[in-house]
Amino acid sequence: MRDRKTLLYLFILSTFLLSMMALLVSADTGVNTRAKSSALYNPDTKVFLHEKNAYARLPMASTTKIVTALISIETLDLDEVISVPVGAVGIEGSSLYLREGDTLTVKDLVHGVLLQSANDAATVLALRISGSVPDFAELMTKRVKEIGALDTRFQNPHGLDDAEHYTTAHDLTIITAAALENETFRTICSTYKYTFKIGDETRTVVNHNKLLNLYDGCIGVKTGYTKKSGRCLVSAAVRDGITLVAVTLDDPDDWIDHKAMLNYGFDKLERVALSEAVTIPDSIPTISKDGKKLNIGLSKDSIIKSVSDNVSYTIDLPRYITKDTATGDKIGEITIKVGEHEEKIDIIAQNDIKIKQTKRRFL
Repeated sequence: MRDRKTLLYLFILSTFLLSMMALLVSADTGVNTRAKSSALYNPDTKVFLHEKNAYARLPMASTTKIVTALISIETLDLDEVISVPVGAVGIEGSSLYLREGDTLTVKDLVHGVLLQSANDAATVLALRISGSVPDFAELMTKRVKEIGALDTRFQNPHGLDDAEHYTTAHDLTIITAAALENETFRTICSTYKYTFKIGDETRTVVNHNKLLNLYDGCIGVKTGYTKKSGRCLVSAAVRDGITLVAVTLDDPDDWIDHKAMLNYGFDKLERVALSEAVTIPDSIPTISKDGKKLNIGLSKDSIIKSVSDNVSYTIDLPRYITKDTATGDKIGEITIKVGEHEEKIDIIAQNDIKIKQTKRRFL
């Protein structure tokens, strides 16, 4: 009887321990955050290094302005001068305190949006582009769907609370990665201080993003806060040519958590020279009579991989070159698989080859 009780006890204990181990494994995302939702993304490999409730729909406050700024940069001439309409005056929250009839360039307004998080500047841009806030919000939703953010919806250009204004940490990372591909956006969101004029008055805006000074390699991106959304933060950093994008939604410790996430990502990833990872011949024989060979190389010299990932590859390359070839022409390709990520890299010609064609004589 005692043996049966002992066996039952051991069974219950082992079941409990196994369930706890499974829970720990499922909860292990590499880094802990106090955020309601968070994500860490590497745009180079399109891999998420960390996700916590990353698909939960949540308000995003002024991180909304990433999309407002991107569309404005894509749509308008930065030197265009805009007169502030009455509909953009007196918007609550963070502001440039614009008055009807004030004139600013698009460049000034975008800096106001990304550095000062000015709700009135965001509204000026929305009205200039679409004529109304609802129409601009519809444009914003459409634009991010093109990027691949399918679970995001906008109701305004600034991020003030609205039940139907939401995103996910997952969506916001890929939105930001796409925005950072725009060099103008990238430059502005990484700017610490910007000075401009409204009439005879000189204004200076200072970036709300403390990580620009707190974290080595930080290049932006945007802060946000409302009472409903809590503290929201999108950051990005570059080290050794590796870019990381981090997002937290409703996080009381966002500065600390972003530094921890970024550190985790940079510790996990490394840039590896392709010459160390793959082997290709230096040249390919040709059918030219002089026996000249075609020197070949790769279209890029390195890849980004997790320190724990293995690299495998296949090569698609002709045995001989049978036609005229110019430097830079694609000769073949190498398919590299790093973990779950697969990438195709062109094999290109390093010199010119002229193939002499033999003329046929007909009797």
